[in-house]
Amino acid sequence: MPQQQPFRADTVGSFLRPAAIKQARVQFANGEITAEQLRQVEDKEIRHVVEQQRANGLQVVTDGEFRRAWWHFDFFGDLQGVELFEAEQGIQFNGVQTKAHGVKVTGKVAFNPHHPMLDHFRFLKSIAGDAVAKMTIPSPSVLHFRGGRKVIDATVYPDLKEYFADLAQTYKDAIAAFYAAGCRFLQLDDTVWAYLCSSDQQQQIRERGEDPQELARIYAEVLNKALEDKPADLTIGLHVCRGNFRSTWISEGGYEPVAEILFGQVNIDAYFLEYDNERSGGFEPLRFIKPGHQQVVLGLITTKNGELEDPAQVKARLQEASQFVSLNQICLSPQCGFASTEEGNSLTEEQQWQKIRLVVDIANQVW
Repeated sequence: MPQQQPFRADTVGSFLRPAAIKQARVQFANGEITAEQLRQVEDKEIRHVVEQQRANGLQVVTDGEFRRAWWHFDFFGDLQGVELFEAEQGIQFNGVQTKAHGVKVTGKVAFNPHHPMLDHFRFLKSIAGDAVAKMTIPSPSVLHFRGGRKVIDATVYPDLKEYFADLAQTYKDAIAAFYAAGCRFLQLDDTVWAYLCSSDQQQQIRERGEDPQELARIYAEVLNKALEDKPADLTIGLHVCRGNFRSTWISEGGYEPVAEILFGQVNIDAYFLEYDNERSGGFEPLRFIKPGHQQVVLGLITTKNGELEDPAQVKARLQEASQFVSLNQICLSPQCGFASTEEGNSLTEEQQWQKIRLVVDIANQVW
């Protein structure tokens, strides 16, 4: 097994929140405990989840996103020029809706040098031992896509070209700050590329007056600008997510509509791709993955339910994928996190760890 990231057995990052965290967050929201008392509970549970990741065979660890309510809003809310707000309705998933939150741009967008997630990462690194500490943050395109032009103050950004330039610089600064904090494995989580693969979502994009192909080009450009000064020993992954809330999803459709620009032109080191069901399409789009150092981490193990996959079938799918990209460039992971929001998916903690062990066992056998 190679000793560099991404690992043959990897994860997307979030884990089911333990009861102690859920209880402490409610107590904090009700004013019953202080922020410091909440942090102590989080620290204890993060130490435990790191130990569990190691005990189940992973060489890479995250903090389970235990300090967050959401995979994206918590990060965005601490950027300069960005505000969270109570929306009229939540995000619509397949048959269920999230809590009603939104994000809007009210000033010049910039990275906050005192962003709390820098400290979150420092704590994770301090307890990771000989494992690689991985940080997960939302991708820049997510900040624009969710609300588009209507949530970006037109007096601050009359021309969106300036907004996208600032967005790229914000992420360039974020990457540099996490690197300075000791991060060598940073993952950008991105639902937008999956939306751009969905005919339903493409139609919605057109209805709001935007062109899906043009957005793909802009987002690729923003990512590449953000990655321009990336140090050689920093691995940056991009997780393309189809939506993950209480075991439901949003977008369907294979990667073909974006494959050429996303895999062929964006300078990401590792793509974490969801391939846990028929909605994900075939492996043919992987032909655009650049030969050489670029890796593709196949999410063949679902986090949507606790039913364990058949190892033989997973191995067969890895072989199938290797027709389009070298097996040497392939890794294995669950298709998403187990709790992209604090509510978590519909499986037990024991089933969660069984899934992780399955990933590790298959990876050890295949590579």
